[in-house]
Amino acid sequence: MLRRLHHEQPESFAFTPENLDWAEGQISKYPEGRQASAIIPLLWRAQEQEGWLSRPAIEYVSDLLGMAYIRGLEVASFYFMFQLQPVGSVAHIQICGTTSCMICGAGELIDVCRDKIAGQPHALSPDGKFSWEEVECLGACANAPMALIGKDYYEDLTAERFAEILDELAAGKVPVPGPQNGRYASEPLSGLTSLKEFDSGHTKYNASAQLAVDMDDTIKRIDGSEVPLLTPWIGKDGKVASRDTGETPPKPVPTPKPAVKQAKAKEKGRPEVDKSDQKPSAKPIAPEKSAADVAEVKPETLSAARDGKPDDLKQLKGVGPKLEEKLNELGFFHFDQIAKWTEAEVAWVDARLKFKGRIERDGWIEQARTLAEGGDTEFSKRVAKGDLYKD
Repeated sequence: MLRRLHHEQPESFAFTPENLDWAEGQISKYPEGRQASAIIPLLWRAQEQEGWLSRPAIEYVSDLLGMAYIRGLEVASFYFMFQLQPVGSVAHIQICGTTSCMICGAGELIDVCRDKIAGQPHALSPDGKFSWEEVECLGACANAPMALIGKDYYEDLTAERFAEILDELAAGKVPVPGPQNGRYASEPLSGLTSLKEFDSGHTKYNASAQLAVDMDDTIKRIDGSEVPLLTPWIGKDGKVASRDTGETPPKPVPTPKPAVKQAKAKEKGRPEVDKSDQKPSAKPIAPEKSAADVAEVKPETLSAARDGKPDDLKQLKGVGPKLEEKLNELGFFHFDQIAKWTEAEVAWVDARLKFKGRIERDGWIEQARTLAEGGDTEFSKRVAKGDLYKD
């Protein structure tokens, strides 16, 4: 199935301050250079905030992660859980149409959707409150047919009961999720034949449905206002927990090669490490000394570009539109400025960027030196061809 961006797009997108804090917590899970691994949770949170994924939302998340926009779009368009078009303001209905549900009446539920919402999937109802689609198995085969509405399963449905649920949602009510035929969970329709003592002492509804009832909310989207909104590996003081106290042990530090080789490697901007104790396929481990360990010295900055003509800093690999804007705000407009940065100056700039370590990781200084001298890099050639940052 071909999935395209919707033909109508909002002008912009931004996480709420609370969601941005959460997103930065997610990103902190991953080591330097691997922030792109957070693309799926961040896209999901963007969808939770707005209901669907717009182009500005995909580009916003891509900028947070230092990814080319096309990479973010590839992920968003590959996974069907991401909605690339507006959905109902109240709820987006997902009807399971796989074998068990199909046999037990999913077709009738789809008929209700066509009648009460829209004739075609992914189309909005006339009042804009609902949208629907048929999906693959949702894993509640014993309670077929069923639908996923918001975050909850509505199971053991009939066409009549499903129509009532839609009416209740439209009226602002919160219908109780779970089985709709009196079953507690997925026990036999005829009743329990074993573990009968379970009939006493449990909550009125099964755990999932009970939580939704207690919250009096099944279709609310996450917007960052939830309390507490903490990332498990970030303490209440906002500091990331040390790896030494977590489940993942610290990575071993390799034994460096002789000082001469270290010096030569440093000149090239590629720290040399001893790979003798690593497997042939292992990637080089970052050096012991990072920019954070070096005393900061502010580089020479400019209040504006010379002659009003800034260099296109996006020709540096790792610098997107947002990061270029940040560099300009710091006073850097030209390649020759970046090419002259010392280790202490790199530490100063690094401390003011969202993701530390990017300067050394992507080799900005070496690239900037080449570009300042009038040369090209493989990445700058791609930018010149228009392969990146297209409007």
